[in-house]
Amino acid sequence: MPGTDGPAVIRSTLRQQIADALRDEVLAGRLEPGQEFTVKEIAEQYGVSATPVREALVNLTAQGLLDADQHRGFRVHEHTLDDYRSMLEARSLVADGIFRDLAAHGARRDVADALFSVRRRGEEAARAACAGDLTVLIGYDLRFWRELSALFGNPYLSDFLHRLRVKSWVCAVTHLRRWTDIKGGDLRGLLWSRHTELVDALVRRDPEAAHAIVVEYNAHSLSLIERLAAA
Repeated sequence: MPGTDGPAVIRSTLRQQIADALRDEVLAGRLEPGQEFTVKEIAEQYGVSATPVREALVNLTAQGLLDADQHRGFRVHEHTLDDYRSMLEARSLVADGIFRDLAAHGARRDVADALFSVRRRGEEAARAACAGDLTVLIGYDLRFWRELSALFGNPYLSDFLHRLRVKSWVCAVTHLRRWTDIKGGDLRGLLWSRHTELVDALVRRDPEAAHAIVVEYNAHSLSLIERLAAA
């Protein structure tokens, strides 16, 4: 019925917009681990009704970014270093499967063209990493991996990897933001920036080289976060 589709679509879109906005607030460090808030507070902040806000918060809770408390509302989930290690392991396993598939189908023109487009995202991410611009890096890095995993042709796997990468950034950003905002540290030269090398390995249809780059990426990221956490 035409009369029933419109409001449902609008509410769904609003719910997603609120979820995206809150996720960005967490990634930006404006919503910190352990910080509590209610549906009413978020609804007033965005000037919307409680229903799409509640749906957005439930969605983010299902993704592991928030924790729900029946009596106190919601709070930003607090990840541990062990959580971060497990996330790195999980996303590496998923990426290896994608790399093998892309190597097997890399000769297809559509895959080659798409990898060229992904490489441009990687160039932007690498520039942001070298400049120490964390906000820009996170945005391009998430787009880079989202577009790369989409080439696998399985939207469920692509969405799973995207959520893993969002969660790992949320975990890492706590330490990275604290290093820059509180301790006055500079991230230039500290952030991983080999995105284009990864694409080049896939263009060569070399999943072993791609795997090695990701292994180095994970080791680099874990070492950095462990050092910052200790500092």
